[in-house]
Amino acid sequence: MRLATPRAWYSRDGIGFRALRLILVPLSWIWAAATARRLARGPRLDPGVPVICVGNLTLGGSGKTPIARALARRLRAAGTDAHILMRGHGGAERGPHRVDPALDDVARVGDEALMLSADAPVWVARDRAAGARAAVAAGARALILDDGHQNAALRPSLSLLVVDGETREGEWPFGDGAVVPAGPLREPIATGLARADAVILMLPADLEAPDPRLTAALAGPPLLIARLAPEAPPPAGPLLAFAGIGKPWRFERALRAAGADLVDFAPLADHAPLSPGLIKGLSARAQALGATLVTTEKDAARLPPPWRGRIAVWRVTARFADEAALDRLLALKT
Repeated sequence: MRLATPRAWYSRDGIGFRALRLILVPLSWIWAAATARRLARGPRLDPGVPVICVGNLTLGGSGKTPIARALARRLRAAGTDAHILMRGHGGAERGPHRVDPALDDVARVGDEALMLSADAPVWVARDRAAGARAAVAAGARALILDDGHQNAALRPSLSLLVVDGETREGEWPFGDGAVVPAGPLREPIATGLARADAVILMLPADLEAPDPRLTAALAGPPLLIARLAPEAPPPAGPLLAFAGIGKPWRFERALRAAGADLVDFAPLADHAPLSPGLIKGLSARAQALGATLVTTEKDAARLPPPWRGRIAVWRVTARFADEAALDRLLALKT
């Protein structure tokens, strides 16, 4: 189920959301109870190869997909044939289906699956157990389960929780601690942490150290620090950026932190369809400002074919502050 992620969720005092919370909090109890029952029942298949689960505690952009990509690259560079297994949000394919970037499109497999298929074999499967069996039969020697912390289908060898480290301007990654739909949490923090082998705290590129309050809230599992770093400088000249990701405002901040001349920004809903009409309107807006259009790699996967190559793509990659600590964790489980 894909839900919108209201920015008001991430304010610790819940400004603009207080009255509605009185109605939503009882619904959040039902959500949390249903998640707990699903996880308790299993079935927790062991596919016979290590399963590296990359999940999070909240709805919205925490950085799971860049971490899944970084892990796939790292394992494959070390000689382990790692495949990525995901649901394929936004695509019609139920799977199990191995993504073919030459033949598949966003309508079939979703933007994230198409994007990741450039780095490693990617399997789209609504039934994660069936997807795991198909990947192993095709030669996978490790599975990276993208967005699987609240999924009971597979038994993880290593469970990594990705947490957004953004704590500036009154924002807090867990809101006021409420579960969906009253807040951004998929389950209570303590419950999710209890199943994690480690936490990956994703910090903005321009934030030197994590907020001590956040590290205290995540006490227990080992903590790794990662950042989304650009693969190249932003395009030169005035820019009009747009992003349809979990937290689009983070793309805006990252561009500004990298020194981009950002004259306008258009935030879109996560996985928002990029219709020709929408892109034509953004292009006209950019021309009026004398600006170049720029977007994320994930959004670029959803561009209408006539616009591909005509819009700049600013790519970022996840980089770990302590790569040796990450390698030790992976070595224990692969």
